[in-house]
Amino acid sequence: MHQRMKAMKKRTIVILGIALAASIAVSAASLGYNVRQSARVNRFITNQLKRQAKEEEKKSNYQEDGYKVSDQYEIRSTKDISDAYKSGDDSKLSDTDKETLKTASDILKKIIRDGDSDYQKELAVYEWMFENIGQGQSTVVTLPAASGSDFTPQGVLVSKQAVCVGYATTFRMFMQMLGMDCHIVHNDYHSWDLVKLDDGNWYHVDIYTDVSGKSEFQNFNMTDATAKTGHDWDTAALPAADGIRYTYAVQNNQQVKDLTSVIARVKKEIDKKAADRKSLYFSFEKRYKADDLGKADAVVNGLNAALQNSGLSELNISGAWYNGENDSYILGIFISDYSSQNTGTQLTKKEKEKLSEAIMKAFGVEVSDDQFGISVTDDQQTGGTVDAATK
Repeated sequence: MHQRMKAMKKRTIVILGIALAASIAVSAASLGYNVRQSARVNRFITNQLKRQAKEEEKKSNYQEDGYKVSDQYEIRSTKDISDAYKSGDDSKLSDTDKETLKTASDILKKIIRDGDSDYQKELAVYEWMFENIGQGQSTVVTLPAASGSDFTPQGVLVSKQAVCVGYATTFRMFMQMLGMDCHIVHNDYHSWDLVKLDDGNWYHVDIYTDVSGKSEFQNFNMTDATAKTGHDWDTAALPAADGIRYTYAVQNNQQVKDLTSVIARVKKEIDKKAADRKSLYFSFEKRYKADDLGKADAVVNGLNAALQNSGLSELNISGAWYNGENDSYILGIFISDYSSQNTGTQLTKKEKEKLSEAIMKAFGVEVSDDQFGISVTDDQQTGGTVDAATK
């Protein structure tokens, strides 16, 4: 009996020893796992901190004023002009800046109304610039202070011609005059604007691309997601643009039943005079999902084929999808007319007729509107290009 008890104690001790060893092994393995996990967490935190530090460095090193796009067109500050406008004191401005301030102030008097919201002010400036500033670097006849300065507001407002930097700096000047925050976004070859509206969100505005593509509002008040389809920039250096309230698509869409219903609406718009045509935005009664969006390609392709077959090859249809409210989608349709060029300068019909008569009298030949190389407006739109811009 005594021997049996001794044997049982030995077995118990052995079992306890094995259990203790296993427990120690498990604890050691667990400890090793925890150490490795801690190392991973520490590396993750370190990498995140490094990434954040790099982003902060990019923000602090981002150069707006003084940067040269295409190593040629310098982004120049107009803060002195906007400050003078807001204070009403232009005594510290140069004579050139005083002229620019007066021209810009006169434009704002024409297009801004008392009580306008930030969005309405921004929209009025965009529409004026789209209508009045032509794409390009020069005019046929050299204008005072305009030669080589189509990238500054001074030159742009005199010559009514601008490269992308000219559009961006002039728009920024107007926004700052109106008390709105605005940045110029740029890469090595292009520049546009980023403006903050009264909803606290930022929006991209690229007037140059709309003018060159003859598609009004296509690049007006874009979110980052929309802008990325045709623009490239350092997203870490500037505020995110992720609001949709003041995108033009949300503000100005018309609801239709489905994609097929778009066709008749576009034809109705095409039938208008070129000066009256607008970009169109459609929301849908039918709830389209992300997988359905590709079906719009057939609509755009069909419209362009119809234009070709109807002898309207000078027109072109393009489209883009936009995020709407409540996870909906809005389709933008843009009608580009390449039959005439927007030079930024306009003749009234009476002025054109006088020129035509003078040429006929002197040379005995007629000159068409297109051959004059600038647009012709109705007489009631006269009073300078400022009046011609208001809608």
